[in-house]
Amino acid sequence: AITAVLHSVLGPTGHLLEIASGSGQHTAHFAASFPNWTFQPTDMGDEQLTSIASWSAERSNVSTPLHLDVRQPWPVHAADVIFCANMIHIAPWECALALLRGASACLPMGGYLVLYGPFLRSDHPTAPSNLRFDASLRARDPAWGIRDLDEVRRQASTHQLRLEQVVEMPANNLTVVFEKE
Repeated sequence: AITAVLHSVLGPTGHLLEIASGSGQHTAHFAASFPNWTFQPTDMGDEQLTSIASWSAERSNVSTPLHLDVRQPWPVHAADVIFCANMIHIAPWECALALLRGASACLPMGGYLVLYGPFLRSDHPTAPSNLRFDASLRARDPAWGIRDLDEVRRQASTHQLRLEQVVEMPANNLTVVFEKE
């Protein structure tokens, strides 16, 4: 389902930076789906970087995974699209803010930041499963939790990122696309 949204965002060629690539499954799938794009996966943990490399070993359009903590200077300074799945709710709010700041610095005008995961929305009732998930995240770490999409949009706008589209996804998730203005 995420790939379908990316088809509406990605041009014929380009460079996609993935933040918090985790196991590397998204990167490997996207690289197979978009062979004319170059993918740069990143994560904070050595175990994740090893897993990403393993998942992408057969993909010539995937660069060597890089260590990236969004709160620190980024090792990548330019990308046409930045993709981040399931990070901003499993990290302190400062990481979401750092992601927005870093994305704005990396993206050209007209570039996209694509976020995937659960969000709270004032104009839509929140699914009970997302409320339970939010409570379990906050029980694990009070700095974690499902983020309010309106607040993410407000913060993004301070970094020249305009909300372009919100796409309903399976399992009460969203794919949210911001464009650099």
